[in-house]
Amino acid sequence: MDYAQQTANGEIIILPSLLAADFGYLADGVRQADDAGADGLHLDIMDGHFVPNLSMGPDVVAMANRTTDIPLSVHLMMSKPAAYLERFIKAGADVLLIHIEIEGDVPAMLQQIRRLGARPGITLNPDTPAEAVFDVLPDVDEVLCMTVHPGYGGQHFIEGVLPKIRKLRSHIQAKGLCVDINVDGGIDLQTIRPAAAAGANVFVAGTSLYRAANMPESVAAMRALAGQFYDSMKE
Repeated sequence: MDYAQQTANGEIIILPSLLAADFGYLADGVRQADDAGADGLHLDIMDGHFVPNLSMGPDVVAMANRTTDIPLSVHLMMSKPAAYLERFIKAGADVLLIHIEIEGDVPAMLQQIRRLGARPGITLNPDTPAEAVFDVLPDVDEVLCMTVHPGYGGQHFIEGVLPKIRKLRSHIQAKGLCVDINVDGGIDLQTIRPAAAAGANVFVAGTSLYRAANMPESVAAMRALAGQFYDSMKE
């Protein structure tokens, strides 16, 4: 079952974030996520302008694509991603996420991502209200709520984002849309519970997984906990 089928069925998705891996051994980090039974791999692309940091480019996505068969979720933290959409999809991105806060025609970019064969996603920073993405939700398969301020790994989960997740889930259900809610930032065995209970079903975890004593056990534990609390939200 591929990423799209899993999310369409409402299943829990766990995505280790390669940003937390050892940059001297990134291919090993990709294989580690694959061997741990992760549902995919998350890659953060930072341009040093939209966020105050630089990270990876299309070549790292291509390396990950050569190294693993699990889906690649690519998050573009870029002010002007339009010129790079095709490059990242050709490199192997299965999911491509852009920010609602960026410059340019966001709906047109989302439509281009779908035309190029990837799953389009829209991302909100912690301070951006849920209503900012309501108009583009019909154009996406996934909405990513940042639960930290983007740019650096290892930050603490911002609980103030939980009401926004609940509002998004309520709106998605009211409109009859098939859109997954992803959360990224400070996700661990404690914070995954309230995030799932609020309505998220896709979880990006970096530090907590790559620094775990046993990543396969941690992935399995996260999936079980998220499923338990996500199911209770739907009841």
